[in-house]
Amino acid sequence: MHLIIKKIHTFFLVGLIFISNSASQIQTRKIADGFDKPIYAVSHPTDHKMICVVEQKGVIRIVENKTVLINPFLDIQDRVHYPLFPGDEMGLLGFAFHPEFSINGFCFVNYVDKNDYSIISRFKADSLTINPNSEKILLRLEQPYSNHNGGSIVFGPDGYLYIGFGDGGSAGDPERNAQNLNNFLGKILRIDVNTNPDKYTIPHNNPFIGKKNVKEEILCYGLRNPWRFSFDSLTGDLFIGDVGQNNWEEINVILANKMGGQNFGWNIMEGFHCYPEEIECNNTNLIEPIWEYPNNANYVKTLAGIKQPKMDGCSITGGYVYRGEKIPEFYGRYIFGDYCTGKVWSFIYENGETKNIKNHTLEILSSMNKNSFYLSSFGKTNEGELLIVDYNGGIYIITSL
Repeated sequence: MHLIIKKIHTFFLVGLIFISNSASQIQTRKIADGFDKPIYAVSHPTDHKMICVVEQKGVIRIVENKTVLINPFLDIQDRVHYPLFPGDEMGLLGFAFHPEFSINGFCFVNYVDKNDYSIISRFKADSLTINPNSEKILLRLEQPYSNHNGGSIVFGPDGYLYIGFGDGGSAGDPERNAQNLNNFLGKILRIDVNTNPDKYTIPHNNPFIGKKNVKEEILCYGLRNPWRFSFDSLTGDLFIGDVGQNNWEEINVILANKMGGQNFGWNIMEGFHCYPEEIECNNTNLIEPIWEYPNNANYVKTLAGIKQPKMDGCSITGGYVYRGEKIPEFYGRYIFGDYCTGKVWSFIYENGETKNIKNHTLEILSSMNKNSFYLSSFGKTNEGELLIVDYNGGIYIITSL
């Protein structure tokens, strides 16, 4: 009965968000374009005028005052799996500056190599370039299939490094990796890259320390493909956009005072629903998402470039809680979107409740002068302003009207 009630409630809310649009509050301004399959963008920590743009093929470029610098910040195409087709989920997938980058020059990447292993590495930056020969591999994970490789690599407010891995791929998690605590697949990991300069250590407060047959690096599990997650810079809460199978896309949250040990249910559940939906399942001790929306766009049509304007989406792109200063009416809202349709929404999450949901798609598209786009990622500047990454090659900043 609990599942049935929740399902009806979700349908009602989904109807509200997708039928109506909010009053216009935000728009975008183009920073630069012409990038090759960009999947992330972030401010350079020592110069607010520079934006680093991550290309999936293994290159990071710098935009300075709307000009793309000729020399790349990093070029590791010699070791990164080149994305061969639209929707290829391998390649360079994530990038993070160390919180003390101005002192140590360290950068971290998450990529799939030419042998189909996920690699978590540290590099050393020299001025406006990262020395590709400075790579220190911290973690190497064999991927059983080509998809669901995760991608996010983020430093938390505690200074630890958080790493997202998908369930290993195929469809439906056939090996049940996400529920298996003896591997890294379908998990978010938390590791310490500061204590030992040569290898990572495991934080003492990780939730599975001392457990037998459990990987102690695991923070949480039961995820299908946490492509993008982020911390609220004010509260420390962790928001996770988890890509769904074929019916539901979902957003999960871990509160800062309850950081770790959560089982988000995949592949027992997809969103609020049993997986597959026609079976009964036991949702005891599973953490439900704070939001879901229908996976009703056709992924094959998306890859073929066929627009689907009346659909909601098929691949969630997790975003950020806005804590900037330039759009005060947007402060505290979590913004997210969908890769397949380019739709963008936001809501307030407060006291365990998701509320004040708004659809920003029309105002975003209008300011871009587009009918649709492929939303591969959001990003953030040093000042807390938010970036939008179009997989077709453009980088935009969100502004007020």
